[in-house]
Amino acid sequence: MPNPPTNDADRPFHAARALLLAHRGDLAAACAAFRWPALDHFNWALDWFDDHAAGNDAIALWVVDDDGGEQRVSFAQMAAASSRTANWLRARGVKRGDRMLLMLGNVVPLWEITLAAIKLGAVVSPATTLLSADDLRDRVQRGNMRHVVADAAGAARFADVEGDYTRTLVGAAPLAGWTDYAGAAAAPAEFRPDGVTKASDPLLLYFTSGTTARPKMVLHSHASYPVGHLTTMYWLGLRPGDVHLNISSPGWAKHAWSSFYGPWNAGATVFVLNQARFDPKFTLDTLVRCGITSLCAPPTVWRMLILEDLAKWPVKLTEVIGAGEPLNPEVIERVHGAWGLTLRDGYGQTESTCMVGNPPGLAVRAGSMGQPMPGYPMVLLDADDRECDEGELAVKLHPKPTALMSGYAEDPQKTEAALGGAYYRTSDVARRDADGYLWYVGRADDVFKASDYRISPFELESALIEHPAVAEAAVVPSPDPIKLAVPKAFVVLKPGHEPSRELALDILRFLRGNLSPFKRVRRIEFDELPKTISGKIRRVQLRQLEDERRARGERGALEFWEEDFPELR
Repeated sequence: MPNPPTNDADRPFHAARALLLAHRGDLAAACAAFRWPALDHFNWALDWFDDHAAGNDAIALWVVDDDGGEQRVSFAQMAAASSRTANWLRARGVKRGDRMLLMLGNVVPLWEITLAAIKLGAVVSPATTLLSADDLRDRVQRGNMRHVVADAAGAARFADVEGDYTRTLVGAAPLAGWTDYAGAAAAPAEFRPDGVTKASDPLLLYFTSGTTARPKMVLHSHASYPVGHLTTMYWLGLRPGDVHLNISSPGWAKHAWSSFYGPWNAGATVFVLNQARFDPKFTLDTLVRCGITSLCAPPTVWRMLILEDLAKWPVKLTEVIGAGEPLNPEVIERVHGAWGLTLRDGYGQTESTCMVGNPPGLAVRAGSMGQPMPGYPMVLLDADDRECDEGELAVKLHPKPTALMSGYAEDPQKTEAALGGAYYRTSDVARRDADGYLWYVGRADDVFKASDYRISPFELESALIEHPAVAEAAVVPSPDPIKLAVPKAFVVLKPGHEPSRELALDILRFLRGNLSPFKRVRRIEFDELPKTISGKIRRVQLRQLEDERRARGERGALEFWEEDFPELR
């Protein structure tokens, strides 16, 4: 039987959405009025998406490829296609509670299959196309995957991945052992679910990026993610009719945030720009040609965009947003100077939706994370769970916000440690100013002491990228026999600049004019930065490298120390 019918008096999700849209631009009012909707049964694809899509010819998904290809799919078309897919998948054995590993690029079937799985009550495990065969083996085995969906390149990596799972091939010639997804187009468009979906039923299984250990398996429910992303909708500032481009790869939580739930909760168009290699000029041309109204991108992309003369592109953007890592003030200033728009930051995790942010209407303070989103009671804690003005960012758990994960799959001890107490700790350190704005300090394990002073890598990295030659930087502690540790910067240069002793001296002089003496970077190395496949800098790897080098008394080939320069004494 389908989910219980709804009406205008009994649609708590719809009501919560309408409230946030009504208070767009007034965070204080939104926080005061918002309550997480109480839901016993809820299936977002059936109860929200299909309801919104009925007779709706507005564009739900707009995909543009760098080879000139283009697809536009309306809400009504997407609802029908996903119902066909749901019927087809069910006929192939996909049932409620089954886990499905979904490894596709930004192609239309990604959205069709995700919606179909929600309708069926299957559990989707999004996977980036960059995963190796060993990564996939771990996910299939630990994640107990019953179904796998991939394209031709992905399917080849499953050749040696053992397991009893169905295989669905998207967008490729027939392959032995794999069923062609094209057959879904002939399935009936009328879908009836096998039963009701409980709001607490599992919906998504995410594997964290695993920078220091085996990836954790983060489990979300039909309430925690679709409903939880009302806060993401609010932070992005999206409204019906907006065209939102999120530069993110499928498989990561941020893709679901801003290329699925956030925009479609608002009734906005999800815009996708596929590029074999990121091209800032092509991206800017597309923004103008397609009338994009909202752009969200990670700091790495924004740093590449500001190398262009942005003012030459007459964009129609009304909202510009950054996410993934903190935004440096220089990036914000450059974007504002070109377009008159304030680049707004936001914060959340795979385990949550948007927790803290700068939504429209909040006076942005450059470099600030912003303020807590509606429904998220955020605090800063010291090591003894006492609230303070600088400490670990945490969420009060009594009551637990709907948007927080259900837990870590197959790991009750980790789940209890994260959600069994009075607070959910994020492992990120922040400080709060007198007006309630939160400022990112760093990961709890990235912050370090030098000469007994507490050093925030992010603050020093922000100062470094203000130098005209620096594109990216990562700061880590470099062991020192007298000061315990001194700040060392690994620096990536902008095009047109070459590593040299003279440039290192110029950067050190520049920092002397912009940082207090105890915060100064004392060592510089020109090199590439190691990153996770999601694009985050692996500072832990740089710290390990630096510890090993100092133990051996070695330096990098392009490394310079402050004491190498008599000019600085």
